[in-house]
Amino acid sequence: MPVTAHINVFIKDNEVPWEPAGDGVNRKVMAWDDRLMLVRVEFTNGSIGALHQHHHSQITHVESGSFEVQISGEKKVLGPGDVYIVPPHAIHGCVCLQAGVLIDVFSPMREDFVK
Repeated sequence: MPVTAHINVFIKDNEVPWEPAGDGVNRKVMAWDDRLMLVRVEFTNGSIGALHQHHHSQITHVESGSFEVQISGEKKVLGPGDVYIVPPHAIHGCVCLQAGVLIDVFSPMREDFVK
């Protein structure tokens, strides 16, 4: 069955459960098809999105909170309304300085998030 077989065109936030994604980190896989995925990621103060890399292109919007984001060795502190782009295979991660939520968009979709 292709991953697109489940697609809902309207997704209500309160109907999608949070999943644990690390110490102090939870995520909601909100919507996807085989080419694109949107994920909400909730961080508590001090929680860490460990450095990692993947073949997906990623754009992240800071919905709330404050984060020190590292991409390919460069660090910036970002807050509400800010955005960062992670090219494929770039090593990246973050430290949550103030509890908040990131909105991640991936292309292609992260199959590892729906298995």
